[in-house]
Amino acid sequence: MKKRLTVLVLAFAMIFTTMALTACGGGGGGEEEAFTFKHGYDKDFPPYSYIGDDGETTGFDVELAQAVCELNGWTYEGVPINWDAKEAELESGSIDCIWSGFTKSPDREPKFSWSDPYSVNTIKIMVLEGSDIKSTADLAGKKVGVQGSTSAQEMLETPNAEGGAEDLMKTFASFEKYDTYTVAVNDLKAGAIDAIAIDVTTGDYQMTKVEGLAYLDEDICQEIYAIGFRTDDTDLRDKVNEALKTLAENGTMDEIGQKYPEIYENLSMINN
Repeated sequence: MKKRLTVLVLAFAMIFTTMALTACGGGGGGEEEAFTFKHGYDKDFPPYSYIGDDGETTGFDVELAQAVCELNGWTYEGVPINWDAKEAELESGSIDCIWSGFTKSPDREPKFSWSDPYSVNTIKIMVLEGSDIKSTADLAGKKVGVQGSTSAQEMLETPNAEGGAEDLMKTFASFEKYDTYTVAVNDLKAGAIDAIAIDVTTGDYQMTKVEGLAYLDEDICQEIYAIGFRTDDTDLRDKVNEALKTLAENGTMDEIGQKYPEIYENLSMINN
């Protein structure tokens, strides 16, 4: 009888130990496998992040973030944000990073812990084909649009910004801020504004969707895209950087990039 009781006690002890380990995440799961990566993005910034024809969020940055999560064993969570509130969203912890064609500029650099740059870009002026605006000098007295809280706005408004063009902006009749470039392009087509300051990769995408758009020959400035993390989140940044390097080396980044030909040549990690 005592032997049978001892066996039963040992059996129950093993069961409870197994349950306790499972409840605590023991047995090899680890913290990293349980980590949910909250990707903060602008849902109307094609081709980096946008709502596709099927109603699902897609884009180069979205697919690349998902690939990083798959490689690291993380759970991916896409979090669309109001671009004007991106810094507040990051600091509140509702997102882990700002990753949506995000420009690393001199003004922004101290506010974030930055990933390695993965794309280069150029800011240009978009007009309608056949417009009487042929150069930036012709923008004097014109209504120019821009998406709010973008590098295009920053470079045109901030005195002494690297590559800034504040003197050009001062010649405009008005500088109209839009929630998205899609709305700005609609207003350009409708004649509500005369031109748009826009990054060329987003502009190229708009040109695939809307006919009758053109650029001025002159560039306003150049920029680089990187991922912005909280300044104390260097460990997470380093893990993402390592994953990006691996994805560039194993061909995954190239495979994703080829789905977006309008930006493919600008992807600096695979086109050095």
